[in-house]
Formats: sequence, C-alpha cells, structure tokens
Amino acid sequence: MRIQIMGAGALGCLFGALIQQAGYEVIYVARGKQYEALKKGLKVSGLMEAEFLVKTSSKPIDADVTFVTVKAYDTENAAKALAEIDPGIVCSLQNGVGNEEILMQHLNRVIGGTTTYGANMLEPGHIIFAGKGITYIGEIDGGISEDVRIVEEVLKNSYIEVEVVEDIRRRIWVKAAINACINPITALARVRNGKIAEVKELWDIAEKIAEECEAVLNALGFETGNLKEVVREVVIKTANNRSSMLQDIEKGKRTEIDFINGAFVAKGEEVGVDVVYNRIMWNMLKGVERAHGMV
Repeated sequence: MRIQIMGAGALGCLFGALIQQAGYEVIYVARGKQYEALKKGLKVSGLMEAEFLVKTSSKPIDADVTFVTVKAYDTENAAKALAEIDPGIVCSLQNGVGNEEILMQHLNRVIGGTTTYGANMLEPGHIIFAGKGITYIGEIDGGISEDVRIVEEVLKNSYIEVEVVEDIRRRIWVKAAINACINPITALARVRNGKIAEVKELWDIAEKIAEECEAVLNALGFETGNLKEVVREVVIKTANNRSSMLQDIEKGKRTEIDFINGAFVAKGEEVGVDVVYNRIMWNMLKGVERAHGMV
C-alpha cells in the first residue's frame, strides 16, 4: 500500500515517518528547500530519534491513501493537483475550518480528520516530534465508511493513536475554536502557549474569544462543554509549545488566520453571534501580514 503525504512539513513528515517505520511505502510531496533536503533524508528528533531515507516528489502521484497536511490557504491548489492523479482516499489533517469542503469540490473520496500530535520544523529535512496526542477521523456527513476503516488501519499499524468518530465536523470546529483562542495571541505577543495562562491581560482576551466561539458552536448545534476550561487545560498542557501561527510570523510567512478566527467571524455573522474579539484578532494578523509583505 502506497501512502502519500501531501505537504511534507513538520506534521506531514512526522506522520510520514511513523507510517514508513511501520513498513508502508511513503511518498513525501514537498517543495523548495524542504524538497531538496528530503532528497538527502529525513531526521526526526524529540520523542523519537531516527533518520530515514525517503521517497520525495515535487508533485503528487497515484497512491492508495493521501494525507493532506498543507497550510489551509494552499488547500485549493493541493486539491487541483490531486485531481490530476488518483490520490486514493484523501484524509485532511489540517488546521482550521473548510479544508474538507474545498477538497470535496475536486475529489471524491475525502474524509475528515484532526490531530493533536505536535511537530516542529527545526530546519529543512529535520523535524522535532514534540508531542503525542490523538487523531480523530470520520466521514464529514457522520457516517463510518470502509474508507475510514482503511485509514484507521494504516494509523493503528503505525502506532498512531486514532479514533473513528461520527462527529468529525464538530471536532474540527472545536479544535479551530481552541486554536482561535491561542494562536493569534501567541503570534501577536510573541510568547509560548503557557504565557496565556500566566499573564492576566492575555487570558482576559482568550476568555472573550472562547465565549464568542462557544456561542457560534452552540448556534451550529455543537456541544462544547465549558470551552474556557478546555482552552486553559490545553494552554497549561502545551505551555512550552510555540504555536504554528507564532512560528509562521517569526519566519515572515502567511498564517492560517483566515481559516481559524476568520472562519468564526464569517460563521458568527451568518448565525447572528457578535464576534468582535475574533474580528480584532483576524484584523490584527491580516494587518501584520500585509504590513510585512507576507501575503
């Protein structure tokens, strides 16, 4: 069985390494410096110390299963590229809301996914396995199909903690809500996650964002529990983490703010929920991107 990683960044390479270690053929689709580095091999540090000779490509090829791990703003281009070949089952493991819907506009066998595994890029060709977590997968319409079971088997065989769920859409939105509370604050304040719980002024903003996100999710019919408590738990558990949005800003790269806080602004307007704090975060990050030529 051939497994393809569409977007071999930090998370994509982590999943690729774990799957390759289990004996599967893995194709790493990358570009630029990462593509050139992967030609020489992939090094993984942190929770796993290993080096791999890998098969890499600058464009997708036919596969049995394709994991999409590109940045959310690249999903459209990735979907169009995948539509030109046979990618097999396509499973998104991306941040933000709306990726699966974009993929489904171009591809037939798309399933949803979300993961709490953590990975950071130390340098091209070298990633840090920063944290184990759990990966949820499921059909966007709530069903449990044979395609979902095939992806589940691949992940289980690779010792990746996985759970098949019937509410993957809700889980994608809830993860986006957590990211909406953490990522823009860390990116603007240039701090690790833990500072949000330590600094009152930052936590006050996180609470307001959480309240808005919870209201939007409830309007969509999604149960969230106490989102502020969930966010605080995640912040404390990942205290030393540097969010992906912080890393993007530090590297002078575009962020995924449109698909996180921006998604809550759009949906809030649609369902009649006031989302002023999400809008401020969205505008601030878009302002930083434009001011520094990141978009």
